[in-house]
Amino acid sequence: MKKAELFKICAELNIPSYKYKSKPELVELVARYERSERPEKPTIKFIDLFCGIGGFHQALSRIPNTECVFACDIDKKCREVYEKNYHLKPEKDITQIDVSKIPDFDILCGGFPCQSFSNSGKRKGLADSRGNLFEHILKIAVAKKPAFLFLENVKHIKKIDGGKVFRHILSRINESGYYVGENTIFELSPHQFGIPQQRERVIFVCIRDKIDKQIDLTPPSIPIDLTKILETNPDPKYRISREIEEVLDAWNEIIQQMDTNQNLSPTILCHEFYRTYTPEEFQALPEWKRDYIQKNRPLYEKYRQKWDEWYEKHPVLQKKEIYGKLEWQVGKTAPQESIYNHFIQLRQSGIRVKKSVYFPTLVAIVQTPIYAKEKRFITPRECARLQSFPDSFIMPDNDHDAYKQFGNAVNVDVVHFVIKRTLDHFI
Repeated sequence: MKKAELFKICAELNIPSYKYKSKPELVELVARYERSERPEKPTIKFIDLFCGIGGFHQALSRIPNTECVFACDIDKKCREVYEKNYHLKPEKDITQIDVSKIPDFDILCGGFPCQSFSNSGKRKGLADSRGNLFEHILKIAVAKKPAFLFLENVKHIKKIDGGKVFRHILSRINESGYYVGENTIFELSPHQFGIPQQRERVIFVCIRDKIDKQIDLTPPSIPIDLTKILETNPDPKYRISREIEEVLDAWNEIIQQMDTNQNLSPTILCHEFYRTYTPEEFQALPEWKRDYIQKNRPLYEKYRQKWDEWYEKHPVLQKKEIYGKLEWQVGKTAPQESIYNHFIQLRQSGIRVKKSVYFPTLVAIVQTPIYAKEKRFITPRECARLQSFPDSFIMPDNDHDAYKQFGNAVNVDVVHFVIKRTLDHFI
């Protein structure tokens, strides 16, 4: 081995004072260090609050010399999955924890409850008791004084009540002895890491010492590859029901009768084409609904005969209110357009159709995305992959729990990237 190669090994092993050694001395030095005579790095200990099924745990487990010493989650089924995978039994209720009994640790992680902040919730913010669970994170941080807090929440948290909730959170973090500011708050999404899911989240990096410069968190440029997510030969039980297929076939039929470059926005409420209201009744409708009805009218008038024949031909549309709502998020219709070219999600707002670049965002409420090309729901394992959990992860006992738990999880690749870059910056 050449001396230059030995120099490189010494540098990688952080061996001090190697540059003035002879080649035999370098060989002996490297051998001693490789026999573990060098001092071991201290273990980085972390706790996992609102742990769910352990997205943060997965992320930190990828970093050498880390150990989870405490976890907590209110959801019994999440705790069971967590214990199976990490051999650590989470505590039940953060509000009942005796902080003095938590072992000392270096990092606090918490994807604190987002339902009070999310677009899909009622957005009550800190007025919701779940919003105030955030204070229990700070209570633990003040008592135990870890070096870092890594917190995650939905992007919409920045807009609640005109930004007041977000400013309050930052103020309380700073009052608790941690620096957090524009250079330590990041908006990231799995699609920036080559994962076909657009899921913007805010990650707060809170540090006991103010940082001197911006942490470089420019996401890597990784091409999106659907094949890394999709299972081959998934169980036939994930195929959509005949009724849902009838509904999608019906919408596909009417879409294919429309002109190329037809605008299908906003959400089409086809049931409203055949409802009549008095002026008083119409004014009593929610403002959004009145707006949609008025904006849908030109589309109905343009294809009136087609709509009428189609609606009468497909009574399945009237079985459920959502069957008559099409939330087309694909843009103007393309030549040979088909609903089966895209991803689909059945939501209260209607049948949401999105371009097949990203899977629809996984959410805690079960609105399982449909891979329309194969006329099936995506599988729990595919959900796990969309959240960057490894295939070795032990799944929940039933599909309903799996969809909910992965929808509520933090994305492993995203939070690992933030934590690793932060630790590389400081340690």
